[in-house]
Amino acid sequence: MPDSLSPAAARRVALAAQGFGRPRPATVGTRQLNLLLERIRLLQIDSVNVLERSHYLPVFARLGGYDKTLLDRLTLRPKAPYLEYWAHVAAIIARDDLPLWRWQMDWFRDVRFPARHPGRLEALAPTMARIRAELAAEGPRAASEFERETARARGPWWDWDDVKEALERMFLMGELVTAGRRGFERVYALPEQVLPPALLDTEVAREEAIRALVERAVHAHGIGTLRDLADYFRLAQADTRAALTVLEEQGRVRRVSVPGWGATWMAPEARIPRRIEGVALLSPFDPVVWERERALRLFDFHYRIEIYTPAPKRVYGYYTLPVLVDEAIAARVDLKNDRQAGVLRVQSAWREPYAPADVAERIAPELHRMAAWQGLDAVEVAGRGDLAEALAVTLRR
Repeated sequence: MPDSLSPAAARRVALAAQGFGRPRPATVGTRQLNLLLERIRLLQIDSVNVLERSHYLPVFARLGGYDKTLLDRLTLRPKAPYLEYWAHVAAIIARDDLPLWRWQMDWFRDVRFPARHPGRLEALAPTMARIRAELAAEGPRAASEFERETARARGPWWDWDDVKEALERMFLMGELVTAGRRGFERVYALPEQVLPPALLDTEVAREEAIRALVERAVHAHGIGTLRDLADYFRLAQADTRAALTVLEEQGRVRRVSVPGWGATWMAPEARIPRRIEGVALLSPFDPVVWERERALRLFDFHYRIEIYTPAPKRVYGYYTLPVLVDEAIAARVDLKNDRQAGVLRVQSAWREPYAPADVAERIAPELHRMAAWQGLDAVEVAGRGDLAEALAVTLRR
C-alpha cells in the first residue's frame, strides 16, 4: 500500500469505504442492511420530511430500493439491535456501541449541563424522579404519554416544558435510552427495560472508548484528516489526535500523504479502487457530504443546505441533494415528495462544473428509481436550474 495518494485516489478510497462503487444487490434483506450499518456505523436522524426522513436516504443511495419496514425492525422497535444516541448528532447506532458513549453521558451530567445551565438539573430532579416512576410502572413511553402538571412549567431549552426538557437531558446523560419510535416520536425507556444485563454492566475507560470511536471513524471514512475523523462522531480534535497516535503505534491506522490535505490517516485494509462507477442521490446528512470542508476537498463541491435560508435568498432550493455520478458530485437537485399527487417533483436541477456531457441521461434513471421506491407514479421537473430542461426532456423519453 503506498504512503502517498493522489487526491483522486483518496476520493476513491473514501467512496469505497462508504459502500459506493459496488453493484447494488438484486434484493435487499436484513443481511445487506446489517452489513451497511456495520460499514458506516451511524445514520443521522433529522425531522425534515419533504422528500423522506434522512436516515432512510443513505441506505437507498448505496443499496437502491428496499423495504423501509426492514430497517424499522432493526432500528425502531424496542430491544432492536440498533438504537439512538447523540453520536455526531441524534443518530442511529449499534446498541452494542452504547458503552463507548458513557464518558460523554458523564460529561453531559457533570460538566456541560452544570456549566451552561447552573442549578437546572437540581430544579428538574422532581420531574426526573416522576419520569422514572412512570416508566417503571408503565414501561417505555413516548413524550406525549407522560403526565404533565396542569400549568406547564417552561424550561430554558427551546421553550420546552419541564417534562420534555427532563426527558432530553436524561437521554443525553444515559439515564434513559430509546425503545424505538412511534411515527416519528421517540419512545423512552429505563436502560434495564431494553438493554441486556451484559451491556448494562460493560464499562469502557474514556481513552479506550475514544480510541474505539476514532478507529470506527477511520474505517467508515476510509481516509481522512484530523478534522474529518474527529467530526464523524463529533469528538474533540485533541482527543482524536491522541487516539490516532496510539492507533498508529499499534498499526491499526496508518499515516499517508495526500497533496493539499495535511496530516492524513487511512484504514490499513482500505481499498483503492481503480474507478468508482454509479449514480447516487445523497441526503444532505449523508456522511460523504455532511462535513462541508471535506466535501470541498474531496469533490471541489461547495455545499450548504438551504432549509433555514429565507426562500427569496435560496440559490439552489429548500432540500437540495448532491448527485454523485461515478467519482464526482455532478449535479444537485431539489426534490419534493408530493404524496397527494403521487409525483416526485424536481423543483430545481443544477449542473456542477465536473458534470459529464450526459449527466441528465445518467441521473434520470435514478430519479425514476427514487420515485418507484417512494410509491410515486411520475417524476416532474420544474423549469428552475441550468440542468432542468435537459433533465425534463430525458425523463419524457
